[in-house]
Amino acid sequence: MNYTLQQIAEALGAEWKGDGSLRITGAAEPGMAGADDLALAMSPRYAEALQQGSARAALVWPDADWQAMGLAGAVIAPRGRLAMARLTQLLDPMPADPGIHPSAVIDPSAEIGADVHVGPLAVIGAGAVIGAGSRIEAQASIGPGVRLGEGALIHSGARLGRNVVAGARLIVQPNAVIGGDGFSFVTEAESHVESARAELGQGSVSADADPTWHRIHSLGAVSLGDDVEIGACATIDAGTIRPTRIGNGSKIDNLVQVGHNCVIGDHCLLCGHVGLAGSVTIGDRSVLGGKVGVSDNLVIGADVVLTGGSIVLSNVPAGRVMMGYPATKIDTQVESYKALRRLPRLMRDLAASRKG
Repeated sequence: MNYTLQQIAEALGAEWKGDGSLRITGAAEPGMAGADDLALAMSPRYAEALQQGSARAALVWPDADWQAMGLAGAVIAPRGRLAMARLTQLLDPMPADPGIHPSAVIDPSAEIGADVHVGPLAVIGAGAVIGAGSRIEAQASIGPGVRLGEGALIHSGARLGRNVVAGARLIVQPNAVIGGDGFSFVTEAESHVESARAELGQGSVSADADPTWHRIHSLGAVSLGDDVEIGACATIDAGTIRPTRIGNGSKIDNLVQVGHNCVIGDHCLLCGHVGLAGSVTIGDRSVLGGKVGVSDNLVIGADVVLTGGSIVLSNVPAGRVMMGYPATKIDTQVESYKALRRLPRLMRDLAASRKG
């Protein structure tokens, strides 16, 4: 990879200054940048670190005095992280090596589009359809009836169960599982769990109930829109009858669990360790921070933000910012937390007043 500073600026849709002919072969943090690296110095706090490296060019904030920082050229980034997204995409091209490895196992009824790469020991099941320009990496498994749109990237060890359907440009990181059975079981008679839930724990537990858990099979598969990304070791359960759905542009982080029958809207973010119980609905553009948990059958509106570690036990209206366990509006939660911190002092004051 070898670009001039001017070529990088044009690819980023950004302004460049200084020597546009400088050759750039990579990107680096300012203090570790070599002479051929573009240093990522998108805010003033990185200026001092530039002196520790050897960069001749940097991605800098507007109004940065790049010459005073000893640079021969600069790319101006009004929105630094957006410029970083485009730069990393430019510097991380996928290898263009379409073809099927001899060790791959592909059912004769599968349809493989043009310019598709299938890596070593990958498996593609009966009736699967793989869109043009897709990459199925080593040891990935594509189940029967799966349909992938063009430009999919299925990393090593990922598993797509039967009848999963995805739009264009799906990315599945290593060891993610899409379309496994949901966790859904039932007993012959009403179980003590059902009684406890219906009676809020006030009922008695019967010892006579049949303890055998009978599996409810998952027939609904998973449907994913365009430009969806699934993180490493994430799991998305198949729906029971209808599909579990992930909307266009939604991104799901590593180690996220999406239960059966969930519906996630367009352009949502689910950060690491989020857990959704079955039949949760999440509106468009909502963001769930790390380790958020959502109880089953709840509806979270559009444009909701749930801060990290929140546990949601009731429906959330559109546009809310929620926090805590149980999750409440963030200002309410902060006030409750402040009151909790004041509680020991209040108790001491109360005890002192009684002695008086």
